[in-house]
Amino acid sequence: MVNGNSPAPRRRVSVGIWLAICSFLVAAMVLLGGATRLTDSGLSIVDWKPLTGWIPPLTDAAWQKLFDAYKQTSEFQKQNFWMTATDFRSIYWLEYLHRVLGRVIGIVFFLPFLWFLIRGQLGGGLWWRCLLVFLLGGAQGYLGWYMVQSGLVDRTDVSQYRLAAHLSLAVIIYMALLWLTLRCLRPRPTGGRKRLGFHTGFLVLLVFLTMAAGAFVAGIDAGLAYNSFPLMDGRYIPQGWLQMSPVWLNFFENTATVQFVHRQLGLLVVAIALLLWLRSRWAGPGRAACRAIDLTFAFAILQMCLGIATLLAEVPILFGILHQAGAMCVLTFALWSLYELAAIDGRRANRTAPRM
Repeated sequence: MVNGNSPAPRRRVSVGIWLAICSFLVAAMVLLGGATRLTDSGLSIVDWKPLTGWIPPLTDAAWQKLFDAYKQTSEFQKQNFWMTATDFRSIYWLEYLHRVLGRVIGIVFFLPFLWFLIRGQLGGGLWWRCLLVFLLGGAQGYLGWYMVQSGLVDRTDVSQYRLAAHLSLAVIIYMALLWLTLRCLRPRPTGGRKRLGFHTGFLVLLVFLTMAAGAFVAGIDAGLAYNSFPLMDGRYIPQGWLQMSPVWLNFFENTATVQFVHRQLGLLVVAIALLLWLRSRWAGPGRAACRAIDLTFAFAILQMCLGIATLLAEVPILFGILHQAGAMCVLTFALWSLYELAAIDGRRANRTAPRM
């Protein structure tokens, strides 16, 4: 057994701190991306310059050039034709910061990755898992530009399909980083996920699907309709929710259906989190797991309240950002719960295994 004060655990902790910082930055990136969508800032930069895009416009001529390029978009011509150069600057900065933060995350991840790799601190398969996360980050950057392209011609917004894909990949990267962080900071024996582990794994999946559904809500501005709760225009199931043909199209393009599905998924998250909390009282999975489950349930309730408030207030920017932050918190604590439960199952398996 390795002594807790030996160099190996200390090196593992340093890797864990690095991964925790990257996790935090990705979470901040998700929230900044949400703010960009809520303020319709995402189409303010009409080109993609991964290497030279660090430098913002520094002269009036440079600003005017960017504004002239924006004037060629459908968003400006059909929706924001009233904008002046000063108005344009207000939406430019959010998109600029969003793109710069993406580049910063790439540097903050890759340079320490090389350092830890050279020093042999990424053993146990950690190096290829980190490399995979880095490659996913590169794909995410391209997917972001692919999303923006969908809004530059014949649309005033980006495609909701590409928006959902962009958010989903960001969330997957965050989950991977958080899991690797936990593995470094809270090492555990490996073991199967049993009992509450399956329940918690389902909850993690459900939270992820709810967030993806929320991207479709944002993508077609479905949150600006049916601003009442629990009924939608006086009905629990809104009228015309399956009026599109083929039927599957309703779940991605019909405002009533998209909002209805997001509502039901959010309520289901609370119900499953409540059931998990009740089961944990009886199963006694351990102090850390109970703490994580408590926080999961508490933030699921808070997130539901934030969602209702955001809907009733017709999606003010602050509420929208808080709602997305709440979703990240629920996901974080649910994933932590899953990790702790997997650790418990692994320790139990180790205790019952025959000694060699």
